Amino acid sequence: MCAAGPDRRVVAMLDVVAQIGELPTALLMGVLGLVMLADAVPLLGVLVPGDVAILAAVGLGSPAAGAPTLVAVVAGCVAGWSLSFAAGRVYGERLRHSRVGGWIGEVRWAAAEDILRTGGGRMVLVAPFLPVFNALLPLAAGGLRMSYRRFAACATTGAVLWAGLYLALGTASRSLAGLLPGDGSPVLVTTAVGLALAGVVLLGTRRRLRALTGAGQPG
Repeated sequence: MCAAGPDRRVVAMLDVVAQIGELPTALLMGVLGLVMLADAVPLLGVLVPGDVAILAAVGLGSPAAGAPTLVAVVAGCVAGWSLSFAAGRVYGERLRHSRVGGWIGEVRWAAAEDILRTGGGRMVLVAPFLPVFNALLPLAAGGLRMSYRRFAACATTGAVLWAGLYLALGTASRSLAGLLPGDGSPVLVTTAVGLALAGVVLLGTRRRLRALTGAGQPG
């Protein structure tokens, strides 16, 4: 997730969040949904730290905003993955051999197909927990002609689990932020603590998933 030292994507995301923090809740959730849609698109998602967006939104919002945040994240993720699925279904091979496919890399594309052939829909369900593959698996699923109904059901379940995890981490981090001395920004503290907790929680999860899929992290 975040490399050692300041990550420009994280800083940029926090700057954006700080600017939109005064928006009405409904509009803020709409912006969050669009951010998650972008995060779910191959290549574009590499530039958008979706986990930071969720944690920052929790830091900005009230406890009552938890449900709207969950809905916005799930809707944005499923919409983005559905677009990728459709692109894979219609333009799969052309995309694979295009400049876009070259940017993604044949090794990653082939690995995504192998993961789906081995694990099927359950790998779509855990896709949100796999960096890089989370945006590529929907594209590969469309190219492999997976049933959209099955894809959407698994993607939605996975999005709910992923969003729920980060909402829980963000809520716990916000509570911890309130206990810390000083006048630090709740958004910054919530995001920093949430990312640290997420790193610990997801490290073991991703190791198990890599063992299950037989695929290493792409370089």
